[in-house]
Amino acid sequence: MADIIIAALGLVFIVILWVAIYDSNRFTVKNFTVRDPRIRKNCRAVVLADLHNKCYGKNNERLLAAIRSQKPDFILVAGDLPVARPGASLEPALRLVGELARDYPIYYGNGNHEYRMKLYPKTYGDMAEKYGQALHEMGVDPLVNSHAALEEYGLCVYGAEIQKKYYKRFMAAKMDGEYMTGLLGRPAKDRYTVLLAHNPDYFPQYAAWGADLVLSGHVHGGVARVPFWGRGVISPGLRLFPKYDGGVFHEADSVMILSRGLGMHTIPVRVFNPAELWVVDFEEGGPG
Repeated sequence: MADIIIAALGLVFIVILWVAIYDSNRFTVKNFTVRDPRIRKNCRAVVLADLHNKCYGKNNERLLAAIRSQKPDFILVAGDLPVARPGASLEPALRLVGELARDYPIYYGNGNHEYRMKLYPKTYGDMAEKYGQALHEMGVDPLVNSHAALEEYGLCVYGAEIQKKYYKRFMAAKMDGEYMTGLLGRPAKDRYTVLLAHNPDYFPQYAAWGADLVLSGHVHGGVARVPFWGRGVISPGLRLFPKYDGGVFHEADSVMILSRGLGMHTIPVRVFNPAELWVVDFEEGGPG
């Protein structure tokens, strides 16, 4: 009997190991469509989040091919393309952005890794300066508590860079009801509002502020997902089975697409949790 148990446990270990290797080196493409009378012209966006310097093929050729095959009108970045680690290379993130910037407008919202490099220059040296300058030379300037009006499409894209305290571990810090308005002002009601907000924990506050569509990342799908139940196991804030782990969520009239991200960090593995590339279609018409 003991031999059977040991053999069964060994088989389970091998299966999980195989799944981890497989899921840590692939991504799936997810699609979502929004319809709204304020949208003036149909358009398509590809959403990138949490690359963390991951490469799919040489120079990310697999990822680039997948993005180009979607024929997007523009790219939306929900943060954490590089890795904030002293001495870490910025090249994988910059190479990907550079390739895409040749063909598409890019609207970039910072994540906690971009923010952290700026916040702690004694730790990260000039990494933030180099990264920002390289992006600028590509024609990409992150939306740091600012916005870009896409008049042709009837969209307005905001980028929110929230403070460090809102990334604390174990328990989420309370966000005051007027905090988002203090950062971004009030959104124009005659445009469809897209908010690039890396941390999904504050989706209710983003919705109350007036975001029609929130694009987030940060949680990496919970690193591992429980088969059949489908819940993510742990968040970067070290909270088990987080409410917002990945997928599509609704709050009043707002929708949040929470990407499971494209890369890994700290816990460098995915189990039953492949990476995601999201494609969003914006269409004229009634809600959908």
